[in-house]
Amino acid sequence: MDFVALATISELLLALVFLQVGAGSGEAIGFTFNGFRSVNLDLDGIAEITQNGLLRLTNETKQMMGHAFYPNPVRFKNSNGGSVFSFSTTFVFAITSKDQVGGGHGIAFVVAPQRGLPGALPSTYFGLFNGSNNGNATNHVFAVELDTVRSPEFQDIDDNHVGIDINGLVSAISAPAGYYVDGGDGKFENLTLISGQPMQVWVDYDGMEKRIDVTLAPFKAVKPSTPLLSMSLDLSTVVKENMFVGFSSSTGSFLFSRNYILGWSFQMNGQVQGLELSKLPDLPRLGKKPTSKLLTIGVPVMCLFSVSVLISGLVYYVRTKRKYAEVLEDWELDYGPHRFKYKDLYIATRGFRDQELLGTGGFGTVYRGILPTSKFEIAVKRISHNSRQGIREFVAEIVSIGRLRHRNLVTLLGYCRRKGELLLVYDYMPNGSLDKYLFNQPKVTLSWTQRFRVIKGVASGLLYLHEGWDQVVIHRDIKASNVLLDAELNGRLGDFGLARLYDHGTDPQTTHVVGTLGYLAPEHTRTGRATKATDVFAFGAFLLEVATGRRPIEARGTEDLILVDWVYSCWSKGGAILEARDPNLGDEFVAKEVELVLKLGLVCSHAEPEVRPTMRQVVQYLEGDMPIQHLSSSLDIYSSGFRNKHRVGFDDFVMSYPSSMDKDFSTSSTVADSILSGGR
Repeated sequence: MDFVALATISELLLALVFLQVGAGSGEAIGFTFNGFRSVNLDLDGIAEITQNGLLRLTNETKQMMGHAFYPNPVRFKNSNGGSVFSFSTTFVFAITSKDQVGGGHGIAFVVAPQRGLPGALPSTYFGLFNGSNNGNATNHVFAVELDTVRSPEFQDIDDNHVGIDINGLVSAISAPAGYYVDGGDGKFENLTLISGQPMQVWVDYDGMEKRIDVTLAPFKAVKPSTPLLSMSLDLSTVVKENMFVGFSSSTGSFLFSRNYILGWSFQMNGQVQGLELSKLPDLPRLGKKPTSKLLTIGVPVMCLFSVSVLISGLVYYVRTKRKYAEVLEDWELDYGPHRFKYKDLYIATRGFRDQELLGTGGFGTVYRGILPTSKFEIAVKRISHNSRQGIREFVAEIVSIGRLRHRNLVTLLGYCRRKGELLLVYDYMPNGSLDKYLFNQPKVTLSWTQRFRVIKGVASGLLYLHEGWDQVVIHRDIKASNVLLDAELNGRLGDFGLARLYDHGTDPQTTHVVGTLGYLAPEHTRTGRATKATDVFAFGAFLLEVATGRRPIEARGTEDLILVDWVYSCWSKGGAILEARDPNLGDEFVAKEVELVLKLGLVCSHAEPEVRPTMRQVVQYLEGDMPIQHLSSSLDIYSSGFRNKHRVGFDDFVMSYPSSMDKDFSTSSTVADSILSGGR
């Protein structure tokens, strides 16, 4: 037997040995990508490989997803079941945005049974799940999220955290982003995920000890010995025999960033190979682009222009400055990122042309616009601010409200001041306000399923305002016309022009009475104090108008029909409350849900604020966590005198302010006087 034959036999025997090892402990699959140039990955959505080899999961396109998966399935356990094998992965990522503030929804490392994750939604769902399957055990998804937006509906701890997710986005364990310094006292150092700086992540699963460790560290730092997250977790019921590994990310309507993966290494049944950090591709430069050569050459050339051209240019400049003149005081310099240039808003709305007019109300006119640089759609509200009193406090609150982030709130992007005008810039909602789908024989009738989803969404947003943010936010103008519908007909509470802020644990101050008749709580008209309970009262009126298709106050001959009284009278007739439902619903509705909304509307509309539920209780009712029988009991308790108590508060208000019928109350004087002269 010659040497070649011996070598061949030796190779066959060695292969058999490896097959035996693989049969008992899984294949030792591994790969390392120091950059992604010429790498075969399965990409979908807006994910792409840049020219210099960066994996870019997202860009500035709103409401989109980006997925990048290793193209071949990875065997995680034997075909006869049993435990999941040990595996490790490490990758370098970076999340960049133009201002490093308010970026979009982070990155997730994913182990999933299929690529592409069909049915997944963008925005807060990371491109992983949707509202119906989030949290389902049938998902068989393990993920590690690097989250830069706090989503209260998923119990996020903050807007800069790392979490381990099992089949849904309520993390099994999470911690603020950072790392423990080796040596000494093991000091914890914070890291900002959206800083635009590259960072490295290690994810290690010990198949013997059934433990998962997640470690985060700055770029080029040695892996810390103490992980950021560590928990006992048996993945055997989650992970199937063959799974796909990769990354998922998404953008919102105005929450987005460029999410990059610079390098990635993965190892099954073995120690993951470290990345060669010096070989990773560079991130794009942040900041302003270099000055064009045309400008550097053009300036000297302009010196040769004739005197007449210079004079013409000067005249044009003066006229332009006057056309786009703004009010800018020293104290506003602190609010630079939240202040829009009037010129940009003028161009966006095509000079505030009538063709761009979305609507006119008691607090100003609203125009649709497209920002000239980013091409984002916005809504611009123009109101008067002739009164200078309180403008500094008002702008401070506008900037604070602009930090609110919730999927059921219309984002207030910023403001601009020009002469006697104040312009508020909002996220644009393509389907307009909810009221046009409810009243005056609408062209499109919302189904009950759509209405109930809107109701639950607005309730979730209002709970966030009352309890989920740094301060208590009292909206003060909750009504169907201030609930806007996005492209998917999800309800978003908007128009924060009257909102008030105060610290948790403190009492709100007395202010001017502002709001809309029919939504104003009786105690608010007496005391002038806007509270959580007054918002709940307005939400009760909102519930009734969505369920009945009627406005809170409607003229009927010589008298006014008070909606809450009418619904109450239906309930008092032997429980025939369903007679109050919107006839446009036909027979396509869920009786228990309609009954719940009508009864909840009555309880929220009670004249005594202490009887009304909190928004947390309202959400629990709507989600089915509290039985409807409790609402029936509440109605029984105060059924006697309900009409009289509610009517007394209403009549007192009308007698005091007879000119305000069917109007926004604060329009009895100028908007600026109401909003800026203590009305906020």
